[in-house]
Amino acid sequence: MAHDDRLAEYRSKRNFRRTGEPSGSRKGRGQRFVVQRHDASTLHFDFRLQVDDVLVSWSVPKGPSLDPRDKRLAVRTEGEIPFREYGAGTVVVWDTGTYRNLTEQHGERVPARQAIDNGHVVIWLDGHKLAGAYALTKAKLAGGQQWLLVKKDDEDLTNE
Repeated sequence: MAHDDRLAEYRSKRNFRRTGEPSGSRKGRGQRFVVQRHDASTLHFDFRLQVDDVLVSWSVPKGPSLDPRDKRLAVRTEGEIPFREYGAGTVVVWDTGTYRNLTEQHGERVPARQAIDNGHVVIWLDGHKLAGAYALTKAKLAGGQQWLLVKKDDEDLTNE
């Protein structure tokens, strides 16, 4: 899907007067991330990365961890969530900031969109609560939308 098509699809699913999500019109501000605490039918956290001026999202039931030993389930979310099924509830911005893509393959930097499409992205977060390296890796389970969010050992990545 072309960049303009993804942006149009993203914009069609949101009401920017009601949320603080970027509309894709702000250039030159770096890549942003936001983590929202969403108290819906079950409490979870929405982990969102700005990629190509669109927020790519995962639902993280237990929320991001600061401990590299923890592996957190992260379910990729796209599209419309029916109001009666899951989407209702209080949403609080839990953390926000910028991130840098650290994903490499064969010594070459991989663009964030391509890394996500490939099923593995490594990022450095500079947020108020979350800081340091994290990896999102697609799990090889049925359904294809399940990922793992893992805090990386920052010492290994500080020179990147």
